[in-house]
Amino acid sequence: MKSKIGTKEKPLPLKTPPLSSEYTMHVDEKVGKEVLVCTVGKTVLLYDMRCLKDLHDMLKKHKDWMDLGSADEQKPAKEGTVEAWGRAASNPVGGWYGLKKGLRGRFGMYIPPLMEALGLAEVTHEAKGNKMRAL
Repeated sequence: MKSKIGTKEKPLPLKTPPLSSEYTMHVDEKVGKEVLVCTVGKTVLLYDMRCLKDLHDMLKKHKDWMDLGSADEQKPAKEGTVEAWGRAASNPVGGWYGLKKGLRGRFGMYIPPLMEALGLAEVTHEAKGNKMRAL
């Protein structure tokens, strides 16, 4: 799976769920930990690599579509969304999967398209209110 995500030299090109913006994703190692490096223009976000397995497991248990609910770190996430789960104390890492203080949000925007590209999930592509479910 890791090789499908890309490298720093050849990152995986992706589009946000509404298909309105492009970004890239690749795997790197930071402080001895595998991380997903999400590059949106000049902004670089980091997510814990284990979020892919953890989110897939949660969605399989959920057994239905779940709203993405993307939000910046400084804004509250709507309850019951992928974004809220990605920062909840009750998730497997006990909080944020985003690793870069100030840029830990947007989990619900950038991780679902990666999971779709990896064949782990299905994501809707509407202008607003997108959802995902496990495959």
